[in-house]
Amino acid sequence: MVFHSGHLSRQEALNILNLPDEALPELIDAAYAVRKKYKGNVVNIQLLTNARSGDCTQNCAYCAQSRASQAGIPKYNLVSYEKLLQDGYTVREKKLARHCIGLSGIRFSDQEIDEFANYIKGLKRETQTHICCSIGFLTPGQAEKLKAAGVNRINHNLNTSRNFYPAICTTHTYEERIANIKMLQGMGFEICCGGIVGLGESKTDVVDMLIAIQAIHPQSVPVNFLIPIEGTALANADTSHLSAEYCLKVLCLARLLNPKADIRCAGGREIYLKGKEKWLFAVVDSIFASGYLTAGGQNIEDAVKIVTEAGFQYTIEPA
Repeated sequence: MVFHSGHLSRQEALNILNLPDEALPELIDAAYAVRKKYKGNVVNIQLLTNARSGDCTQNCAYCAQSRASQAGIPKYNLVSYEKLLQDGYTVREKKLARHCIGLSGIRFSDQEIDEFANYIKGLKRETQTHICCSIGFLTPGQAEKLKAAGVNRINHNLNTSRNFYPAICTTHTYEERIANIKMLQGMGFEICCGGIVGLGESKTDVVDMLIAIQAIHPQSVPVNFLIPIEGTALANADTSHLSAEYCLKVLCLARLLNPKADIRCAGGREIYLKGKEKWLFAVVDSIFASGYLTAGGQNIEDAVKIVTEAGFQYTIEPA
């Protein structure tokens, strides 16, 4: 079977997710050829800081920080500058690729953005690290302040397909997410845009999500596999279909659709793909270490170890 990269029809993409497991090695070989062409054998390890936690006004079914969640998580408006700086120094000293910073919430006051932008200015001055922020919907003026402060990239995930989106969130729309991304792109930000697999969606929904992400042309595509969290609407979600083989097919499809983008295996990596690192890193070139906002994760030293033991190298991105 021949697997093409770049343009795939909806049916061709769906065929990849429906491949028998016996065909997976051939699919991974095809994905690796694309990965090696554009990314070499480097894996970028990134650190994620939860800079503002909980009390979000949105009702996203998967999220421990949403207003509908009863999850017992820490809640705070903004971490101290010292905490953010400490994580920034870790990124620099461990030679990680990027410092990703998440803030719960969908909209922020100008005063809140001013305070955060001052944090970013100091962080950038002290660490000179690459910074990506996940920060909801911004006004053009707020986005400009963050750009001037030193934010290089903004994360705004689609999370699922347009068709399935109302099943996981009703407090804002899929179209609002697309509009926010287009506004940020128009201002010159790099875009990180991905989704979550295992929310109860169909394979067609996964395909539609990945094709919609491809149309955005993001620099980075993080693919999460649902970690059901007690207290959320999806606490009892059936994730039995998230076999390592299926997860790898999803990641291969993401790679083939977005050959030049960073493909990141994000949340759920340590659960669903443990022991499959040689296959995983043949497809993806980016992972997180030290956790995912409200969920724990593999520490930096162990993340480096699995990368090198799989025969790959990790390195900081060039400035």
